[in-house]
Amino acid sequence: MSVLCRVMMSLLLFLIVPGVSFAEIKCEESYGSGPEKFSLATGSPGELGLLKKLVDAFNASNAYTLCWVKAGSGESLKLLKEKQVDMIMVHAPGAEKKAVADGWATKRTLIGSNEFFIVGPSSDPAKIGQATSAADAFSRIAGSKSLFFSRGDNSGTHKKELDAWKNAGITPEGDWYKITKDFMKATLKKTNDEKGYFMTDSSTWVAENKNLPNLKVLYRGDKFLINTYHALCQPIGATSGAESAAAFIDFVSSPQGQAVIRDYGKDMHGAGLYNDAEYAAKYDD
Repeated sequence: MSVLCRVMMSLLLFLIVPGVSFAEIKCEESYGSGPEKFSLATGSPGELGLLKKLVDAFNASNAYTLCWVKAGSGESLKLLKEKQVDMIMVHAPGAEKKAVADGWATKRTLIGSNEFFIVGPSSDPAKIGQATSAADAFSRIAGSKSLFFSRGDNSGTHKKELDAWKNAGITPEGDWYKITKDFMKATLKKTNDEKGYFMTDSSTWVAENKNLPNLKVLYRGDKFLINTYHALCQPIGATSGAESAAAFIDFVSSPQGQAVIRDYGKDMHGAGLYNDAEYAAKYDD
């Protein structure tokens, strides 16, 4: 198909296929300048720069424009269900599977992983450095009523945190439990400023820990804390950018896309921020 034909078909789809235009959604950032446009909702992969790196590599042999909508996993799934975006990258396995089963999401593809760390002050008043599991660490925090920060925003991180409290048999409440309703980096900053505890993803920690002098990793390693990421998109025809989104998922899961994920951050931080899908498959469910 010629470039002109592709452009004409893309313009026609914007006119006849359901879904919103870039003008109707808030793009945190826009990458690329090609005529074929699609939108993607995600949190940390966009915030930490991985998404831009993937789009740049994708566009080395394509001509797309991507609108990144900044949203946690819960909000991203909601945006996909409401046809406000063409695809998402999230870490909420149960909700993802239900979305596919219900028919409003498709092409669920494992793309990589990171893990969660529980960080806190060096003094470790809750003694979570001695914990034997994530549930034990959370029990120690609640038992000592040590200051704990929660995103409280229905993000993948928040969902995992709630599961950890559930595993510990605890409903967190009280002055010690602070809800930020904010994203990962902003919540980490508040935790650092007030010397509390927080469950952060390892990618954000690797990228930001030099700016967090009051915090250190105090607990990690429970298999429960492994965090797998999947990409999902609209069924073809559901939105104007669904076909472009499906092509991007194919790229991200390809050897070239996986190399970008595996190597991202090594030059800047001395360690990769994410693991690839091959590694993540050991923990996928």
